[in-house]
Amino acid sequence: MNPFTRIPKVLKNYYVLFGLFFVFWMIFIDSNDVLSQFRMASRLNELKAEKEYYLQKKQEVLKDREELSTNKELLEKFAREKYMMRKQSEDLYVIVTED
Repeated sequence: MNPFTRIPKVLKNYYVLFGLFFVFWMIFIDSNDVLSQFRMASRLNELKAEKEYYLQKKQEVLKDREELSTNKELLEKFAREKYMMRKQSEDLYVIVTED
């Protein structure tokens, strides 16, 4: 008894076999398989969210820069707090707290 007699005639067709092999290859084996596409799509969404975050930060920095360039008192306050600058007649004490 021939074991190939139980296989349906449709699956013996070379075009069907090649088509099934091609679909299997594209879904599971290829470098652009379905799993990779899902990973890349989720990474793209993460990068878009990160882009929005940095664009907002950029707007905040530009706003702060504009304020600092126009307001001298705010500039002095910023320099004292951020860069620990002082006037020549002043002493500066930095208190560091341990958490």
